[in-house]
Amino acid sequence: MVEDRITDGTRIAELLASELDGREDPPLDRLAVVNADDDVEPTVDGALAYEIALRGEDGTGGESDDDGSEEILGSVHVHPDRAHVEFATGVDAVEEAASDAGLRVRPKAVTPPRVLVFVESGAEVKRVVPAVAAAVEAEF
Repeated sequence: MVEDRITDGTRIAELLASELDGREDPPLDRLAVVNADDDVEPTVDGALAYEIALRGEDGTGGESDDDGSEEILGSVHVHPDRAHVEFATGVDAVEEAASDAGLRVRPKAVTPPRVLVFVESGAEVKRVVPAVAAAVEAEF
């Protein structure tokens, strides 16, 4: 039985990046990790590590973008003891999917509305995928 539990925010964010970037099942195969800060230092408030983007069906950019840029679905932030994903797309569906997966969720009262999904261990990384899928589905 594994005794060690991964609770380092930077490592959790790395595991999440690997999980999302390696997806081969449609439509999650269109996900990309972009604007990554390889030297990010965790902060109490959460430092931006990278963004999660949805590429167009041809793999070049967001399907509604004429300039070939990706559609940003959310951003991943690192804390000393956890990571969180901030979603700006499909917030209601993301909140429901994350809650159903047993993750801690907090709405962010800004305009446009956002929702934060907290990932407090490496074991919780796979449970974030349904929330990301909900954000992807909201873009279709």
